[in-house]
Amino acid sequence: MADSDIKAMTANLDAVEFDETAFTVPVPLTEAKVAIVTSASLHHPGDEDFSPMDTGYRVLKSEHRDYVMGHWSPNFDATGFALDINTVFPIDRLDELAAQGVIGSVAEEHLAYAGNQFELSAIRMDSGPAGAKFLKEQDVDVVLLTPV
Repeated sequence: MADSDIKAMTANLDAVEFDETAFTVPVPLTEAKVAIVTSASLHHPGDEDFSPMDTGYRVLKSEHRDYVMGHWSPNFDATGFALDINTVFPIDRLDELAAQGVIGSVAEEHLAYAGNQFELSAIRMDSGPAGAKFLKEQDVDVVLLTPV
């Protein structure tokens, strides 16, 4: 089904209207500090690996490029990651965008979660908000999500 078909089918659906919105006006991208949040189970070799049912996160430093992937699903092909870390952690691309002035800066720290989870309530209620608070405390304006 084409995008135009879906738009036509949903054009007349009633939508909820709110008096106030929960969103804020973002800073211009050229001034924004950008962080990566990935579900690729990345961690530094010296850090604790993700275990099954681990709903926490690991902090990834911008200067490192030697992360390992802790994804244990047999359904996941890690070839792309093995060839280029930027497939799941596009840190070099963000550095290039910052150098070009497209984005303001790259955060010094980023977050990795284990994406192969079955029970997401702990992430939604605990480690997700904790990760958001962590990034907000670093004055991160924009998050680039890389779902794996």
